[in-house]
Amino acid sequence: MKLRLLIGTLMFSAITANAQVATLNETFNNFTAGNTTFPQNGWSAVLPSGGTPPAMMIVFNDTATSNQYIQSYSGSNVSTAQYLVSPQIVSPTGNKSISFKARKNSASAPVMVQVGLASSPTDMTTFVGIGNPTMLTTDTFQTITVSVPSSSSSYLVFRTISGVAAPHTAVDIDDVKYDFTTTLAVSDAAKSKAEVQFVVNSDNTALQFITKKDPKNIQIYSAGAQKVAEGKLSDRSFDISALQTGVYYIVIETAEGSVVQSKFIKK
Repeated sequence: MKLRLLIGTLMFSAITANAQVATLNETFNNFTAGNTTFPQNGWSAVLPSGGTPPAMMIVFNDTATSNQYIQSYSGSNVSTAQYLVSPQIVSPTGNKSISFKARKNSASAPVMVQVGLASSPTDMTTFVGIGNPTMLTTDTFQTITVSVPSSSSSYLVFRTISGVAAPHTAVDIDDVKYDFTTTLAVSDAAKSKAEVQFVVNSDNTALQFITKKDPKNIQIYSAGAQKVAEGKLSDRSFDISALQTGVYYIVIETAEGSVVQSKFIKK
């Protein structure tokens, strides 16, 4: 009788350990702060090895605001991705979205962040990005919202990588919400995007803008997150004649000070 009860207890523990969650609403405020506290609360990290200092996933405690968030720090690594991995979720069926807040640390160079799905919490060759990568160029939190497609993968992953091939870059991530799409609002960035439109001209030498006011600044990054061009408009045009054929990401600082991000293909 005792043996039967023990077996039943062990089976229940195994089931509990592998439980999948249907939604997430994580503020990280109940995490243990520090740079050696991962994994905890079902969250884990995959970081590049080596380097002095090494890459770290840090639970940062902002004592001024009594708020905690995750900081993905590259250490001395250059152009090598870090991965923040969620608890295991029920395989998505296409009826949910994920939203989170992100910013580059104030002392960091621009950093690119992309959310994706993975089938393993330790093997990031299974990572598949969803939505476009976002280049973080300011130290103000922005909300990023992405629809999550149907998939057999059961881990949400936040991939961060330096935007300018620089060491010691850092991304702050907070307020992760994975829930039904009907509960998520349109971000301010999406509203601003409609006010700044551009097209690649017919000979693929320039971006032609349609906007009420010229943007303050424009930055262009390669698919590998390297900055390849920066400047202002000239007669509502931005020169891309020196760029190679490929996919590029563009960060536009509007005349009002908001940041709009998009991408284009140079053929």
